[in-house]
Amino acid sequence: MKKITFLISFCFCFVNPITAQTGSVYDNLSHSSKILKTDRNFAVYLPPDYDSSERSYPVLYLLHGAGDDHTGWVQFGEIKRIADTAIKDGTATPMIIIMPDGYTNRLGYFNDIRGDWDYEDYFFKELMPYVEGKYRIKSEKRYRAISGLSMGGGGSFMYALHHPELFSSSCPLSAYVGPLSVEVMQHNLQNYRETHVSDEVAKAYFPKHNAHSLIEGMTKKQLESVRWYIDCGDDDFLYEGNSLVHLALRKKEVKHEFRIRDGGHTWTYWRESLPSVLKFVSDGFHQY
Repeated sequence: MKKITFLISFCFCFVNPITAQTGSVYDNLSHSSKILKTDRNFAVYLPPDYDSSERSYPVLYLLHGAGDDHTGWVQFGEIKRIADTAIKDGTATPMIIIMPDGYTNRLGYFNDIRGDWDYEDYFFKELMPYVEGKYRIKSEKRYRAISGLSMGGGGSFMYALHHPELFSSSCPLSAYVGPLSVEVMQHNLQNYRETHVSDEVAKAYFPKHNAHSLIEGMTKKQLESVRWYIDCGDDDFLYEGNSLVHLALRKKEVKHEFRIRDGGHTWTYWRESLPSVLKFVSDGFHQY
């Protein structure tokens, strides 16, 4: 009996550290940007077996919304708990998750209309090469996905529409899809940024930063080169824009997933969305 008890205890001690293994989150990271002429913050989630393996991993870029920073998905989105659970139960493949800061000095994921803050250039020309060189990331389209909420949902839409050759999947959550007209954009610039630009500049900027306009200008083949998962609550104030994008994709017969669930513009809603996002992008990372 003592031998059996000892054997069970020995096996438990040997197995337990493996089964209890969890991912790691680092949320105080930064690097220098020449484009933005400042240091930029970001957070990273590394999967449970990252330190014990030598393999490379697919990557999900996960964007926060207005009012938060790169720690939003860590603190309020509970990325570590949700990703660990999804990887452990097999609904998500082990992946690296990069959470950039869209709010260190200026707000937003795009090149500013005033021409003095080129964040989108920074994202693609500096952040992406930096993290994909620093971490063991598979730097191919098929292993790269993007998601985000609200303002970050807008980034998820626009980045994948601007660069469909770079992302296998895009999962906008409660997304701000861009102003619905040039007039609305001008109104927002004047009221929220105290900025005025000429009608000519506004008309040139608008179609590149409105998901509906971008979809209208792309072919079905271009759009379907990205797997789309769009999710917005039925009580969300951004419901209209997301519905219009869904209809635009349907008119072009573009394959996509569109989810309307009970809920509003809240972290409760986005925490509930995240497991489905992780599963969806994982399906894209696999052969199917």
